Amino acid sequence: MDREVSAESATSTLERASRVLDVFDGGRRLNLTQIVLRTGLPRSSVHRMLERLVSLRWVIRQGNEYGLGLRMMELGSSAVHHDPLRQAALPSLQWLHRTTGCIVHLGVLDGTDVIYLEKIGGELAAAVTSRVGGRLPAYSSAVGRAMLASYDCAILKAPGLVTVRETGTAYEREESLRGFGCIASPIGPPGGREAVAAVSICAPINRVVSEDRLRFPVRTAAAQIWREYKDSQSGSARPLVRSHSASL
Repeated sequence: MDREVSAESATSTLERASRVLDVFDGGRRLNLTQIVLRTGLPRSSVHRMLERLVSLRWVIRQGNEYGLGLRMMELGSSAVHHDPLRQAALPSLQWLHRTTGCIVHLGVLDGTDVIYLEKIGGELAAAVTSRVGGRLPAYSSAVGRAMLASYDCAILKAPGLVTVRETGTAYEREESLRGFGCIASPIGPPGGREAVAAVSICAPINRVVSEDRLRFPVRTAAAQIWREYKDSQSGSARPLVRSHSASL
């Protein structure tokens, strides 16, 4: 009985710590009051949790504000840079950037959100606020729609994705950022079923309108990434973030 209580207490502590760390999405600095409001946890509990996280280097404290610590950055960077999907995709992502001159993104699904594993941007990169490790609602982005369209349940809830599935290409025109558009293709088995990731290009809208010219290299890169990833995983490919298709 005591072991069960101890296990439940440990689980509860981990869940509270996770809620605290989640509020720092985007690298923002927050004070104690802001963190309490965002987590919904008691002020005293949040304060104790923050102080413990500071001592463990997960969080840093500067004045009356808190932010993500070096330990979090170290582990996050290691997770991304050693991810097998990103490693398999990198040569094709670099080729796609050289070929099109556009910003290139590699993304995976986490529930109904997209998380970016890579961004290659060149001179255009600073104009687009996306970042490695950043997330956004999947349906609001081309890379997210490309993946959502590969799940049957998503098709039922969003009929507009049928065309994406049939063509293997998703588009976004100035929906996330004024003046910019994106073209994306899913990375996965032939037939457009259950993509493990997606690749996209992003550029000023006047360049993206020439869809016939740009969608071919995007689809070519997606197909090559799938082949490289499948070979690297000996046929048992899995994304870094498991896509929970049932929740889409």
